[in-house]
Amino acid sequence: MGGSSTGRAYMGSFTSEGGLGVTVAEVDRNTGALTVLGSSDAVPDPSFLALGPGGEALYAVGASAPGSAAVFDVGGDVPALRGPVQPVDADGPTHLVLAGDHLVVANYGSGSVTVLPVLADGSLGELTSVHRHEGSGPQTDRQEGPHAHQVLIDPSGRWVVSVDLGTDSVWIGALNPATGALEPHGESALRPGTGPRHLVFHPSGRYAYVLNELVPTLTVCRWDAEAGRLEPLGETSVLPEGDAGSAEGSVRTYPSEVVVAHDGRFLWTANRGHDSISVLTLDETGEKAALVATVGCGGRWPRDLTLDPSGQWLYAANEHSGNVSWFAVDAETGVPRHAGSVEVPAASCVVFD
Repeated sequence: MGGSSTGRAYMGSFTSEGGLGVTVAEVDRNTGALTVLGSSDAVPDPSFLALGPGGEALYAVGASAPGSAAVFDVGGDVPALRGPVQPVDADGPTHLVLAGDHLVVANYGSGSVTVLPVLADGSLGELTSVHRHEGSGPQTDRQEGPHAHQVLIDPSGRWVVSVDLGTDSVWIGALNPATGALEPHGESALRPGTGPRHLVFHPSGRYAYVLNELVPTLTVCRWDAEAGRLEPLGETSVLPEGDAGSAEGSVRTYPSEVVVAHDGRFLWTANRGHDSISVLTLDETGEKAALVATVGCGGRWPRDLTLDPSGQWLYAANEHSGNVSWFAVDAETGVPRHAGSVEVPAASCVVFD
């Protein structure tokens, strides 16, 4: 967008909860403000989105049963389907990432990772492979089997990393670009019962941070891109000591998303139940994380947290209050200051061009 003072944001929402589906908004880069332009409910429950190269194709998962994936044209103000909606041979997809000429999808309900080809016109072809995780965890109500919650590409571009809440582990594989097959490489075990949900890499590429959903902690890991190996180093609480939400109490907290500052100095988490954003500082290497503050999320049940491309604005998609809030990030302390919000019923995620 060059030096333009405006940009675009794309928001997903749960149609089964009254959401509008995929919503396009204009972003005022000077104030962080969002203005809704149009929406499409062509895909049920688009819980997560990913923008394609060039910014005119938007990929979505449909978090239904059976699950689906689709691509939208977003050159205009109203998203329009490009090609058919494709099944993912799984239930409850929750996350996706573009990997060259393929779309990789994490399926929570089925505990699997699906790969679909991206065709020359940007539409999706029929799936090429499904890799099913195996295992379970000690919290039997949530960990009776595998639940792949997130999938991403490591900074080296060599590895597909999938975070599984049900198996208390992070799975690592390699995508064969010729066949579209996901070839298993390894699995890194985390503390049993933590329920890892999402992972983010440090800008250096040498560390990764896994946010746990079943306990409100962050697991700091060393990442070896040559070996494709993730090594847990320790856990840090994302809530203040003695906080009601940090233990089994009247308020259970289910952390949802983790974001790292572009310069690697700060890390933020969204905490559902506690309805807050936690601010952690990172040391110069990225190996040590320390909680310094929590602030309100500007709504209820923050499912997603996103930093804008400038690094100046932080956005929380608050599912239960039906809004997306934005915050100005203090460059010295990393503490976000609430600056505004826009109504987005059953909001699930926000991505930027």
